[in-house]
Amino acid sequence: MALPAPISVEDFFRPPTRAAATISPDGTKIAFLAPWKERLNVWVQGLEPDADDARCVTADENRSVLHFEWTDDPRWLIYLQDSNGDENWHVFRVDLDDPDAPAVDLTPSPGAMAAPLREVKNGTTAVMLNNRDATLLDVHQLDVATGDLTLKALNPGHVSGWLCSDDGTLFATSLTSAGDLQLSGWDDATGTLRPIVTFDGSDYPTGIHPLVVTPDGTGVWMGSYRDTDHTRIVRVDLATGEETDVDGHPGLDVDPRGIVSPILPAPLIQDRRTGELLGVRYYGERQVIRALDSRFGDVLANLEKLSEGDVGRLSSDESGRRWVVGFNHDRDPGATYLYDHDTGESRLLFRPLPHLDPEALAAMRPVTIPSRDGWDLHSYLTLPVGVEPRNLPLVLVVHGGPWYRDGWGFDAGVQMLANRGYAVLQVNFRGSTGYGKAFLKAAIGEFAGKMHDDLVDGVNWAVEQGYADPDRVAIFGGSYGGYAALVGVTFTPDVFAAAVDYVGISDLANFMRTLPPIARPHLANNWHRYVGNPEDAQQLADMMARSPITKVDQIRTPLLVIQGANDVRVVQAESDNLVTALRARGVEVDYVVQADEGHGAVNSENVFQMYHAVSGFLARHLGGRA
Repeated sequence: MALPAPISVEDFFRPPTRAAATISPDGTKIAFLAPWKERLNVWVQGLEPDADDARCVTADENRSVLHFEWTDDPRWLIYLQDSNGDENWHVFRVDLDDPDAPAVDLTPSPGAMAAPLREVKNGTTAVMLNNRDATLLDVHQLDVATGDLTLKALNPGHVSGWLCSDDGTLFATSLTSAGDLQLSGWDDATGTLRPIVTFDGSDYPTGIHPLVVTPDGTGVWMGSYRDTDHTRIVRVDLATGEETDVDGHPGLDVDPRGIVSPILPAPLIQDRRTGELLGVRYYGERQVIRALDSRFGDVLANLEKLSEGDVGRLSSDESGRRWVVGFNHDRDPGATYLYDHDTGESRLLFRPLPHLDPEALAAMRPVTIPSRDGWDLHSYLTLPVGVEPRNLPLVLVVHGGPWYRDGWGFDAGVQMLANRGYAVLQVNFRGSTGYGKAFLKAAIGEFAGKMHDDLVDGVNWAVEQGYADPDRVAIFGGSYGGYAALVGVTFTPDVFAAAVDYVGISDLANFMRTLPPIARPHLANNWHRYVGNPEDAQQLADMMARSPITKVDQIRTPLLVIQGANDVRVVQAESDNLVTALRARGVEVDYVVQADEGHGAVNSENVFQMYHAVSGFLARHLGGRA
């Protein structure tokens, strides 16, 4: 037995040939991402089988475009872009009737961030924008054709998010003084909020998700934890606050991942024309979609025959006849099909990474690991192809958030590690979303405590099962996962033979104090509840005791640190201070700073640099192939 042929970093992480396709409202074209001058840009092409009219409609050669959408006018398409990872998103307009016209920045305020609140309808959309005060998101009406921005609502100071109905009525979510979440209606005449209903804020560390105004504007669909351990979809009456059950799964949460990763599909599947609810995505070991409409049930049954993967990005024309669907699959990522419900016919549109052979890639297997205090840790194990799964070097890959979760599907980093001979374990530790309210809240006060115990329990399980060599275990993570890697080498240095910290937190207090201004007023139910408030002396002392920066004298494990210079969530000082302290002690540490990236590398050359560094570092310290 032997590993398959080595696959280069570039082959794993090169931009897809095509990705993220969505169908136009009239069903005649698709828009998709594809490379232009080594950056992903938006392209448009006709949908006829022999169509060869693909054309690039954006022209960003500095940074890849990742977020775009059709408008209801076939002339216009909009997309979001920031500057070198600073997360100050601007809304740009593309004129599909004039291919030579440059994209227009519709929210040109320097240093401000913008986010549309709903799809463009009747040529307009509501946009949240913090151009008046960096800490406050106001609401403007944006006319896509003219670029006119009209102020609709001034944030009174405590609104964390806004909603907009199709008729332009605004609603808001805000924190009460007790830390609860309040849903209110906005009164245009008085410029004030009318409270509708209040929810226990501790149930929603990252806010209510999903939260969508119903098509008739009289209610919202939302994920509710009220009187249950698992989120279900309810309808809240916007006049009375009364909740009515819409749908739920007896053992699964509504898919929570979209709130952290907007590239992933939203949990509510809605009719393109009417907005009515067609289905709900839930997530366990893999995705489960429950159809709430009989016609959509027939569509879904036929779509699911096209691939062994999970239904991912999904769009239809306004008639509901033609559908474009991409699939999440652990070894064949993003295969995208066109399906015609009237004829029952389908055809493959593209595979994003056609150069990768699924047979050479490793299967991702769901496993359940018992924690030392009785929780089930739902995890994923990926074993290298072609070698006996015994006594292997192991890489523990820790997800960010921590209010997020790992799921089944293609992960280029995991596949690269498996191709180099490593077993890869991803543990959904307590505090991960999607496993119920009790499991979520079990993480309160457990940073560098039981949350880390769960990771170590995962390593011990892999050793006990015979998969992993206990002397060749590495920990690798980004954001919270980077913090976990640093906790690993400071609190449990004997467990790990190597560690990779990517944009990770070293000082919990400094991290909270340097978060973007827009985030700092809304920490009560997440960072302050789970970790502490650095303005409270007693809590600050506990936070510092849980911060790797105070325990650098414990680090003797080889460490690689990677940081984006423009990161606004975990600022560069988090890495600089750690590396400086280690080098002052004469401890060798590999340090990579990427000057034109933020909280996660986007541009290909930086992704290549990062994973070449990871591959070489782990080869030196764990013995896998570089």
